[in-house]
Amino acid sequence: MTNPLLTHADFPCYAVVLPEHIEPAVDERLVANRADLERLLAANVEPTWESLIQPLEELEDRLNKTWSPVRHLHAVMDSEALRAAYNACLPKLSAYYTELGHHEGLYRAYQHIAEGPEYDRLDAAQCKVIDDALRDFKLSGIALPPKQRDHYKAIMQELAQLGAQFAQNVLDATHAWTRQITDEVALAGLPDSARALARQTAQQRKLDGWLLTLDLPCYLPVLNYADDRALRREMYEAYSTRASDQGPTAGQWDNGPLMERILALRHELARLLDFDDYTEYSLATKMADTPDQVLDFLHDLARRARPQAQRELEELQEFAREHFGMEKLEAWDIGYYSEKLRQHRYQLSQEELRPYFPITRVLPGLFAVAERLFGIAIRPLDGVEVWHPDVRVYQIVDATGNPRGRFYLDLYARPGKRGGAWMDGCLARRCIGDAIRPPAAYLVCNFTPPVGDDPALLTHNEVLTMFHEFGHGLHHLLTKVDYLPVAGIHGVEWDAVELPSQFLENWCWSQEALDLLAGHYQTGEPLPEALYQRMLAAKHFQAGILMVRQLEFSVFDFRLHREYEPARGGRMLEILDEVRRQVAVIIPPAWNRFPNAFTHIFSGGYAAGYYSYKWAEVLSADAFSAFEEQGVFNAATGARFRESILEVGGSRPALTSFVEFRGREPWIEPLLRLSGIVA
Repeated sequence: MTNPLLTHADFPCYAVVLPEHIEPAVDERLVANRADLERLLAANVEPTWESLIQPLEELEDRLNKTWSPVRHLHAVMDSEALRAAYNACLPKLSAYYTELGHHEGLYRAYQHIAEGPEYDRLDAAQCKVIDDALRDFKLSGIALPPKQRDHYKAIMQELAQLGAQFAQNVLDATHAWTRQITDEVALAGLPDSARALARQTAQQRKLDGWLLTLDLPCYLPVLNYADDRALRREMYEAYSTRASDQGPTAGQWDNGPLMERILALRHELARLLDFDDYTEYSLATKMADTPDQVLDFLHDLARRARPQAQRELEELQEFAREHFGMEKLEAWDIGYYSEKLRQHRYQLSQEELRPYFPITRVLPGLFAVAERLFGIAIRPLDGVEVWHPDVRVYQIVDATGNPRGRFYLDLYARPGKRGGAWMDGCLARRCIGDAIRPPAAYLVCNFTPPVGDDPALLTHNEVLTMFHEFGHGLHHLLTKVDYLPVAGIHGVEWDAVELPSQFLENWCWSQEALDLLAGHYQTGEPLPEALYQRMLAAKHFQAGILMVRQLEFSVFDFRLHREYEPARGGRMLEILDEVRRQVAVIIPPAWNRFPNAFTHIFSGGYAAGYYSYKWAEVLSADAFSAFEEQGVFNAATGARFRESILEVGGSRPALTSFVEFRGREPWIEPLLRLSGIVA
């Protein structure tokens, strides 16, 4: 039988990919790629773009067509056998990419192109491919002596395995904890949607009553609405101690030793390449120039936001004391009494908004917003092979009807699916012969699934999440760059990659956009004006607390990598306590182990880069201010954003693209205003 991961098709038949296909397919691809690379180099005494770079792109593309589906299935349809096959391939892939980074013949070929007359004939995007490749060779240790290169290779292989193990421990710890409820009194305060989900979860597992889990569609409603304080504490403790030495599964999937090892290896890697620490290594591929620049940026935001956050916390404490007799708020009380205060002040809760955001209205509305902004059309693609019955596939076409890309949409939480929301590239746009192959993307969320015959009903926060991930998708799919290394999101500086995603969130607050995406799931009634006004009034509720929370994560991540000392270890809890005293206003209990599940920095590519969310938010807020000036659906402004930002991908520096769109470098004031920070 043909291995579905080795076909020439761009998209595999996901349903027939089995764990036993994975390792043989990867092995075969790696053997073929290594052999073809050597043949290419032997035949290229005078390498050119056409004779070397284009064929190399083909090698990378065919390996991606084998591995991308595996990486994706591991994230959305995890199983013990699939996980074992995935883990078996990680060191092989790491070794392959390390070999490429250390391949002196390949390095000399790129240097030959960069230093010869060929370079002057290339267009700007092709030059960026060459320049980025030479930079990456240096970051891969091409200049290291053989013994140190071997050490570099061992570090990269181990880091790949540790990152995967970290994420798997978080997933296992998340799914290990459940709480069966047989007396509905214990669920007092929970909205109907949360109760229905808990009932459905219990029924799916053939249990009586209701089953609570640590998946966010269940966890957040309990923390925000459950009247039973002991239940809130129990779930908070289980969630905030996942994969650690604390809590109900203490020691079972403890990521503590893995984190220390990851930090040690990253520091060793940076020092091996003559960087002072891992933050300098990280910034080599980002917009920010120096670690001090990043920390100054974060501390400036904290200085502006923390006084407001402190006032907001004091208001919450006073409210809980006056109305509920609560003398001291614990971490598991914050969300609950914040919702009470929101309802008291604005007569509004996220649950009140759910009926107006059915997925059957939100999804077409999201597409309509993108169509009006960017001059595209989005159409369903039927009969396409998917990995789960919930998955839908869509195609984007331009104004002339030409396909620009397709995306797979996987919206709902389920067992075996990694938590959170993300966009991942499936295929990059490429020029193959005389034809253009459109790109493809995976868009993944973990929303509350439909219950009974009703459609899935989203909170407004979940609508924001959907717009965010779709913004990433448009960045990848609307590119007009034909070279894989800089097409779509490829080649974009990591601290600029959040620009399109955060930018698109702003339309979730616009009346004109809400007319397209909000409507009662039973009656079709539009969002009532009074409810919309309350929504706007509550938009910046606890804006300071939210800002310093993100800054806490960002400063912690950066200092963790900036201050690592081999003799002292990571000092994670020590640094975290210092950061909280400096930046935060809400101090969790000592047994909280949030770093142990901080997948963004330990397994998700944001190491010494979590600050990127705020850095890119400066860009996104300032970009949106152009629409505030011209109209949120101004076609000319939308076309300019598409052409200046989305279509150019990573073919030039992000700052160049931003300045072309905005006419100047970014200002921070729009971020403060849109975030509700009164500095």
